[in-house]
Amino acid sequence: MKEGFKRTIAFLFFLLAGIAAETVIAGICSDIPFLSWLGHSVSIGIDTGDPVILDLIVVRLAFGFIMSVNLAQILCVIAALILYKKVIV
Repeated sequence: MKEGFKRTIAFLFFLLAGIAAETVIAGICSDIPFLSWLGHSVSIGIDTGDPVILDLIVVRLAFGFIMSVNLAQILCVIAALILYKKVIV
């Protein structure tokens, strides 16, 4: 049981490290003209300006979700997962 918990914690660490690395890389590359394409992002989801509303008379719930994805993020997460496989296995 402990081994599985350690692997889960290591997986989450590598995943979050990949996302943090993406933030730094996208910020640095946005100023370099030939690498600026790494920082362009696409938003996917339900806009929070126009959320899905569930009105139950007593309670009104509004649901909204936006996920922003860019190429640097995808590359860093893939690199983090590859690094996780090499380190853990």
